[in-house]
Amino acid sequence: MLLVLLLPLAARAQEELENPGVVLAVQDRAFRMNSELMLAIGVVPLDAFYKGLSGEVSYTYHFSDSIAWQIGRFLYSYNISTGLQNQLVRDFGVNPTAFTQTNWIAGSDFMWTPIYGKFAWLNSSVAHFEIYTLLGFSVVNQRVSSDIAAGTTSTTFVPGINFGIGWRFYISKTVSLRFEWSDNVCFSTTGVQNIMVVQLGVAFNFGSTE
Repeated sequence: MLLVLLLPLAARAQEELENPGVVLAVQDRAFRMNSELMLAIGVVPLDAFYKGLSGEVSYTYHFSDSIAWQIGRFLYSYNISTGLQNQLVRDFGVNPTAFTQTNWIAGSDFMWTPIYGKFAWLNSSVAHFEIYTLLGFSVVNQRVSSDIAAGTTSTTFVPGINFGIGWRFYISKTVSLRFEWSDNVCFSTTGVQNIMVVQLGVAFNFGSTE
């Protein structure tokens, strides 16, 4: 029995002697990005007083398979009131000094893509994907309602830091889908604000030779 158990070890040792320095090959990418234009729709869900339906356009330049610069992005938020603001005034007589709503967000980000892979769907098709992270800055334009009854509003600009994570699924060499979560941490005179954005976008790849 001891001899039988040692046979696989002996066979492996013999194989290593015959084929020294065995190298495991990693399959190359099937898709590469160059210049990317993305159109996305999403939601701005965190604020209790309104929910935003967002639309974003962005341009990204890819220096390599893992490093890219999202040179510019612009997001517009169409805000829908939840009714909580009016309820506070009507039922409890609360008249806060200010309510803020996000009008639009502009910014730029560094993009790092450490993960690229593929998976099989029911053994009938193969899908290629990648996971990326974002880190950059934002400028947020907000509408501030200082007097609800009188309808007094003003506009302010707030700087912030943006970070997020995203998943890209390749449809073809030129088209891919991006599902993205990001958080804009903004610094205003009233304190720190978190403006979270969840969105789904269609990205168009231009200039790639592969």
